[in-house]
Amino acid sequence: MCVTSPSKPASTKSNADLGKDIRLIDPASLSRDTNTSVSLLDVSQDGSQLVYGVRQGGADEEEIHFFNVKTRKSAEETLPSARYNSVDLAPDLTGVFYSRFSHQGSLLYFHKFGTRLSSDTLLFGREFRGEELGEMDLIGARVTDDGHYLVVTVNRGVPAKRVDVVFRDLRKPSTPFDILVWSFESRFSPMYANGEWYIRTDYKAPNGCILKATPGIAPEAWETIVPEGPDVIDSANIVGNKLFVHRLKDVQSSTAIYTLQGKPIGSVPYDGIGVASGLSGTVKDRYGFYSFQSYIHPPTIYRYDTTTGKQEVFAQPKTPFDSSEYELKQVFYKSKDGTRIPMFIAGKKGLKTDGSERLLMTGYGGFNLSETPDWNPLWAAWMAQGGWFAVPNLRGGGEYGEAWHKQGMFEKKQNVFDDFYAAAEYLIADKYTSAAHLAISGRSNGGLLMGAAMTQRPDLFGAIWCGYPLLDMLRYQKFEMGRLWTSEYGSAENEKDFPYIRKYSPYQNVKPGTAYPAIMFFTGDSDTRVDPMNARKMTPLMQASSTSGRPILLHYSLKSGHSAGVAAAQLVDDYADQLAFLWTETGTK
Repeated sequence: MCVTSPSKPASTKSNADLGKDIRLIDPASLSRDTNTSVSLLDVSQDGSQLVYGVRQGGADEEEIHFFNVKTRKSAEETLPSARYNSVDLAPDLTGVFYSRFSHQGSLLYFHKFGTRLSSDTLLFGREFRGEELGEMDLIGARVTDDGHYLVVTVNRGVPAKRVDVVFRDLRKPSTPFDILVWSFESRFSPMYANGEWYIRTDYKAPNGCILKATPGIAPEAWETIVPEGPDVIDSANIVGNKLFVHRLKDVQSSTAIYTLQGKPIGSVPYDGIGVASGLSGTVKDRYGFYSFQSYIHPPTIYRYDTTTGKQEVFAQPKTPFDSSEYELKQVFYKSKDGTRIPMFIAGKKGLKTDGSERLLMTGYGGFNLSETPDWNPLWAAWMAQGGWFAVPNLRGGGEYGEAWHKQGMFEKKQNVFDDFYAAAEYLIADKYTSAAHLAISGRSNGGLLMGAAMTQRPDLFGAIWCGYPLLDMLRYQKFEMGRLWTSEYGSAENEKDFPYIRKYSPYQNVKPGTAYPAIMFFTGDSDTRVDPMNARKMTPLMQASSTSGRPILLHYSLKSGHSAGVAAAQLVDDYADQLAFLWTETGTK
């Protein structure tokens, strides 16, 4: 973890005056275990204090530590290893607000530095105004930029179909929480600036809009600042007293700038196909920061001047990847039911389209998550080896708003799989590859996609990497974090959900005597999100059922898990195993 120490005032600094990077925390000094990692969780407004998490391997749980930037020392007190929804320093730096998850429900506490954890104050949880809060109600909190308010959000399920927002005036800590919005079946994401509340929401606007909120008044009476449009609003931030609204237009980034009264005043220009992050900064900051990247361009961080509109490169990685040698394009194809689906295709310039090249395709299709063209060294390594790479934007994601998401949920989950198969058929028909040369890869919900692909269309693929997968969908809700995902999949415990889940659940649809493609299942003991039992029991079932003679392997690691934290050396080894398997198994047949 590094921070930048500026050598000149920000108003005169250019990208050549950033000062030297200073290493504050070195994970190697914390443990002999190379799979120990740190994550930056919060930094005080004056930059003097920071909060960081220490994680072992890929587990979701982490231990919380506090660091004094001036003295270069970590405090002796810590918060124990757990799943934390949020960690935010108090404005006066006397303590920290933290929300911790358990299967009984999330709880929000205040810990005063120098006191015992047993004396931490419970601020929010268990119930609110007579409504019980349980496992499905994920509580998070943050402090507004001016330090005046503690804002609490309650996300109902994953992904949340309903988000409630309450707040407390920290200048009057004994007062109860006030309601900004409660009990509406929509998502609300609050922003606070100059004494006013602004909300990004899909309330009566599936593609999103920005409203000016007034506590105590229902959302339908709130003032519209930015109305819903044809393109989905992906995020919004207030920086330099301007509103930056980030949209996805056919899964490509566009950012419009508005006054806080909703008047359009410009946009942030981007160069070519790619994805930009939302602008990061505070209400009063003159400068904001964003990154821009694509499958063939490593992420570059830009500094944006909200006063002049000038932007300059702030940080850029050095990678052994020459982007000028590669091409990236977007195509559209028809799914089984005629729905128009976008897909990105990338590879070295000059690659053949005669069906002889290898192609790696990945997908996700769920939880309202948009598969934007993010840089990944794994995909870059595949392309550098000489293969095509493709990503279809399946239904179930958020690429076209909540309507797109709903088309891949519950009983409509089969749409996601059909979209994926149609992408493969398009790539084969246009001779980017052939079934024998087509590799596919997916993890988590994408691992479920791989499970469906191998059991529903084994003829369509040459090799499959199935990472941290959900495979026994009749029982997933009984293990680890599964109960939270019933808001996306449903549950076989419900009579109305059982038939459609049973119909696609990969474990229950393995057919003995089938010629299955080469498969590598991938998981590990540190996956505390999706239980490794899914891959452990699917592997021998597939081995016993397949008649193809192709390898069906289980790559199992004690430290591997859903979250970041696996050591760089192990990560390189894991990536090498994955790519070597897929490349080898899609060779000449």
